[in-house]
Amino acid sequence: MDAYEKLARHLDALPSGFPITQSGVERRLLARIFSPEEAELAAQLRLTPETPAQVAERLGGDARELRRRLKDMAIRGLIDVERAEGGLVFGALPFVVGIYENQVGSLDLELAQLFEEYYKEAYGRELVLQPQIHRVIPVEETVEAGIEIRPYESAAEIISQAKAWGVLDCICRKQKALLGEPCPHPVDVCMAFSQTPNFFDRNPVIRAQTQEESLGVLRRASEAGLVHSVSNSQQGVTYICNCCTCSCGILRGLAELGIADAVARSAFVARVTEEDCVGCDLCLDRCQFSALSLDGIAHIDERRCVGCGVCSLACPEGALVLVRREADEVIAPPVDESEWRRQRARARGLDLDAVL
Repeated sequence: MDAYEKLARHLDALPSGFPITQSGVERRLLARIFSPEEAELAAQLRLTPETPAQVAERLGGDARELRRRLKDMAIRGLIDVERAEGGLVFGALPFVVGIYENQVGSLDLELAQLFEEYYKEAYGRELVLQPQIHRVIPVEETVEAGIEIRPYESAAEIISQAKAWGVLDCICRKQKALLGEPCPHPVDVCMAFSQTPNFFDRNPVIRAQTQEESLGVLRRASEAGLVHSVSNSQQGVTYICNCCTCSCGILRGLAELGIADAVARSAFVARVTEEDCVGCDLCLDRCQFSALSLDGIAHIDERRCVGCGVCSLACPEGALVLVRREADEVIAPPVDESEWRRQRARARGLDLDAVL
């Protein structure tokens, strides 16, 4: 078994998954990103971050040399890195969301083609599982007045809780553009957050922002008709993807692969105030999920509506709003990433302790 097969199997043992293919495209994809030595090392890292000394004790080798190698890999987004009381700690990083998105600064045609081949051959297998990788959160101004929006359902609250803010280009739209299928939506709207002040100041890919600038990116994404989606937990959200069905790897699961639950819906659903609707059809163009139809007035297919609120922003009459779904239709997100991992591992039949 070569280093790339080892790494592929290790990534597939993580809760997010990295399906193995008949063609072996996943190994070619990893070989485009990792050297054989890097793949060998990454395949032995755990989800629980370790100091270089702990890695050296477990795997052998010189701790100082391992620190240098691990730090270089972390800078290139190949593994996870965190600040701990005793210094930097390093751990395994899922392929999605993680390693792949971190390659946005080095994405080229070869990598774009490899990912597309892998996506079409295998990745849909991960999108059918629950809890889903992503969940939708609504455009807040489209929620009917007086309805409670919980903190984990609020993009503005997620932004306000952060201590550092950043923005980067959407790798999905860059990838599709390289393949000759450019998307009309803005590229520079992927948002990242940290609880460490000034965390993005020296990042080679993520551009540091203020909180107010981050809110401005959120507004720009909403106005462009993009869907806010985040990691599927209530706590510890570190990014907001502003997605579309034409490019986003997750939402393409709905549009291209026909996976109805590729993304977790928000706790809201669109409603039409019939007396205000003039049948202008502007909302139909905004809905990316074919949840709207027109018969004199707009109608909502609640099975298709993900509760994003994008259609409401397009309505000049204010006839579309979001309301909270019935309680038995709402699945609460896992409390935190740890709980998400446990639920996902059970759904995949994995031994989570083997990679923690």
